[in-house]
Amino acid sequence: MPLTLTPLHPVFAARAEGLDLTRPLTPEVAAEVHAAMDRYAVLVIPDQRIDDDQQMAFGGALGTIEATRGVVDVEKHRLKHDTMNDISNLDTDGKLLAANDRRRLFSLGNRLWHSDSSFKATPAKYSMLHARVIPPEGGETEFADMRAAWDALPAAMQAKLQELITHHSLIYSRAILGFEDYTEEERRRFAPVRQRLVRRHANGRQSLYLSSHAGTIEGWPVPEARALLRDLTEHATQRDFVYRHQWRVGELVMWDNRTTMHRARPFDDHAHARDMRRVTIEDDAPTVAQRAA
Repeated sequence: MPLTLTPLHPVFAARAEGLDLTRPLTPEVAAEVHAAMDRYAVLVIPDQRIDDDQQMAFGGALGTIEATRGVVDVEKHRLKHDTMNDISNLDTDGKLLAANDRRRLFSLGNRLWHSDSSFKATPAKYSMLHARVIPPEGGETEFADMRAAWDALPAAMQAKLQELITHHSLIYSRAILGFEDYTEEERRRFAPVRQRLVRRHANGRQSLYLSSHAGTIEGWPVPEARALLRDLTEHATQRDFVYRHQWRVGELVMWDNRTTMHRARPFDDHAHARDMRRVTIEDDAPTVAQRAA
């Protein structure tokens, strides 16, 4: 059964029906998914009652699953697969994280606009987030189309940005919220990496590559660099470029980190559980090694 795609926003995002992720993905259907991602960048796949193994199999059919997770307290992982990201407010016993738990405080950075794994030398391509338990209100996810944001920039600004290289780190993004509680090993693991500020994709389109993880621009004074990055983020997250997703249990939402940013919205995490599980596919190469914009 071919995919049925229904647009959810004027410039990107679509509802994708016709998939059954309890079954192995054929090469033909995988090609349809890739084509839909190139067009829409965000796909909402409804009614997928899948387990962790099936979600991992879906990710593996579309690319190479990332081997590491960008978290603190790496050894405290409650899920079956070490490479599956636990996007929840639950501890290893399934209880709500305490208000002062460093895992909770660190994860508050997900409320900032970001691109998954831009803090890795080879960043993420696709993310696939599956809703197992959702709170009664709040906890939405917002997505911003970085292609549309690029297209809307004046030509002079586009020319200014074309060749710029930024440095990304989890330490930069968490510092925005005042989180500085790292071990020495974590500081080494989260050392800044280089990323292009403008990316050109196989289909020829260009996009901004922004994230709260971006803290400096090569060759620029830090205050000037951060002022520019802040201005670009404000531009890129205007309402015209943003799709807000209200979750339902069983939905799987996948997005292209090369062409979007996203952020989680608040909910009462002291009273309600939110259990989301993410499989992340890595990109083909570091952005600085890819085709120049």
